[in-house]
Amino acid sequence: MAIAPETIEQVAAANDIVEVIGTYFPLKRAGTSFKALCPFHQEKTPSFNVSAQRQSFHCFGCGAGGSVFRFVMDYEHLDFPAAVRKLATRVGIVIIEERTFKASDDRQHEARQTLLKLHAEAAEWFHRNLTKKPFASGARDYLKNRGIDSRIAQSWQLGYAPESWDAFINWAGVEGYCRPELVLSGLVKLRDEERPDGDIYDRFRDRIMFPIRNDVGEVIAFSGRALSNEATGAKYINSPETPLFRKGAILFGLDKTKRALIDANCAIVCEGQLDLISLFEAGVTNVVAPQGTAFTEAQARVLKRFVSEVVLCFDADAAGDKATERSLDALLQNDLIVRVAVMPVGEDPDSLVRREGKEPFLQRIAEARDFFDHRLERGMAATDQRSLGAKIQLARDLAASVSHIRDRLIRSQVVSKVAARIGVPVAEFEQLLTTTGDRAQGGSRDPAAAGAPVETASHDVALLCLLALRDADARSFLLAQDWQTILSEVPGSELLCKILAADFTPDDPASVTAFMAGLTSREEASVASWLIQRVPGNARHVVEGWWIGLRRATLRRELRSAEARIRLPGITTGETVALQKQILDLQVQLRELPEFSPARALDG
Repeated sequence: MAIAPETIEQVAAANDIVEVIGTYFPLKRAGTSFKALCPFHQEKTPSFNVSAQRQSFHCFGCGAGGSVFRFVMDYEHLDFPAAVRKLATRVGIVIIEERTFKASDDRQHEARQTLLKLHAEAAEWFHRNLTKKPFASGARDYLKNRGIDSRIAQSWQLGYAPESWDAFINWAGVEGYCRPELVLSGLVKLRDEERPDGDIYDRFRDRIMFPIRNDVGEVIAFSGRALSNEATGAKYINSPETPLFRKGAILFGLDKTKRALIDANCAIVCEGQLDLISLFEAGVTNVVAPQGTAFTEAQARVLKRFVSEVVLCFDADAAGDKATERSLDALLQNDLIVRVAVMPVGEDPDSLVRREGKEPFLQRIAEARDFFDHRLERGMAATDQRSLGAKIQLARDLAASVSHIRDRLIRSQVVSKVAARIGVPVAEFEQLLTTTGDRAQGGSRDPAAAGAPVETASHDVALLCLLALRDADARSFLLAQDWQTILSEVPGSELLCKILAADFTPDDPASVTAFMAGLTSREEASVASWLIQRVPGNARHVVEGWWIGLRRATLRRELRSAEARIRLPGITTGETVALQKQILDLQVQLRELPEFSPARALDG
């Protein structure tokens, strides 16, 4: 599936970037542009610049920048198609997606759309049951006792599944859904898994229903809670894995809380849906809940997109302690700082925030201890200090966790702290660290993500990029040159090649925005910075002079290389003759090119 290029350009033209960004936070006019405090890094003086003329944004502080699509992607942490759809919806444009003609792809797309529709309508049906049906009075009373009023129930679209084996099946049949669709959704179950054509029944019965949404707000699954803790069966039942739902990759509430996560750069992680809802409605909005208590690797990767720190806030019982420890490895492997907020015995975040209020709860979060401090205290208290075997086992348990820390500085500090606390020499404790952690730390990684230097365009290439983007005459001159051949020898010219190969008009911001949609975030930030720079008044003269300068630099580089190779020992007579010819040819080309002065070119 891909969105048609003409649709992308249409959406870009219809969404003024100043108006779009202005719906997220206020912008102040500064001459011909607009400014604000950058939402992507902390600052006291506004350096976030939005150009209405060029339809782009750029932050002079952190370097973020790009088109209206990039802003929505980065601010709301959406992928490109989701950002386009969001902006298209804003202006009433119907998205036209290019689709392959494979029958299997068509069936998969249609099945997904049907499942999404079924889940959305099921959420409405469950909610109507809760709010309007007499048989849901017990569910309403239960929620009222938990501090959930009608406004909150509506905000989170809470629902109720009747105490019936086929109420949902009957409703879905009336709505036109067929048996295979219901089975695929996981909302109904086969009585005998070995007989696909056998009896089916409702998966959720006599339960409070919590819609589970993906990060763009689509209902993709449900979690059903029993009305009584003494009820037979599990307290919570979740939808099974389906084409829509992968339990280990979803965080409950993320669609509502992601902006607060970004602002706080910290996620409060609690166990259940009611914990999260109570905290959110009390004003503690940077909160998420995993589906199944302990964090998975996939959930940790999702969370890393929004925050650098996590505070685990699980129940004060044995299950909560185990969930804390099971969550640690995945969080550490994604370079997240982990702290633990200890709940009083018999309390959970839901009961605590309803009893104490927002501020005391936030104080507990602020005082949350580093995980290893928490783990050491618990471990030392539970270990017989007179037993060498018990101390060794504690050291091994701690080493298994420490080994998952990939940041070398943090790992070194934690090793020193743990070794000193349990009375083990640092060198001996380091030997206990499992090879798993070493592999995670030493494995292949994206150079950019690891902080390795990334080659950027030189000043002359950057100026040519600016002119090719902004001035039609300069762009025409460059396109008339043998730029593919010449730039193939110029380091850092990849982005200039993309700019020259693209089909856009410099004076048409919508077409430039559509071009930017195909760039990486770093490339787009560079383009955005060029779009807000001043273009020399004599752009055609400048681009001709600068192109000559680039050609001279390339020829000199090739000449130096040939002169170095001809001096190498052991080259054959034939190689020497070829290099001599190449050197003469390069010298002639250099003499024929006029001298280049950057200052004269810019002065005109």
